[in-house]
Amino acid sequence: MNKLLYNKFTFIFLSLIAFVLLSSFVYQTFIIDPITPIVDNELDDDYNKSIQINILNGCGESGIAAKLKEYFRKREFDVVEIGNYKEEVEKCIVFDRLGDKRSAYKVAQTVGINDSLVISNIDSTQYVRTTLVIGKDWKELDIFN
Repeated sequence: MNKLLYNKFTFIFLSLIAFVLLSSFVYQTFIIDPITPIVDNELDDDYNKSIQINILNGCGESGIAAKLKEYFRKREFDVVEIGNYKEEVEKCIVFDRLGDKRSAYKVAQTVGINDSLVISNIDSTQYVRTTLVIGKDWKELDIFN
């Protein structure tokens, strides 16, 4: 009888541990957003100084990249280059160039680009952390509203 009780207790205990581990895995994987809380709570203006970005015009209208360059520099970002993107794009996109999504999300938030338009496109030959590609929806950015 004691052995049967001991086996039931062991089964219940191990089932409880498995449930806790599975719940934790599901919560960490599917429920919480690991990036946004970091961006919202831990970044300050001093962090902007270390974010090197380039701004590429993909909207087809001249002068937009230059306006955004001044906008970012006033907010103490290090804009190292402006130019034209290889093609016109419909929506503004932020590329993470070094695996530093934190910086890419900060750039996106600064002008009001949705987090879903932040894309990892690692390219260390760019010598920047983040690339902002201006799309045809540029009028929707915070700077122009």
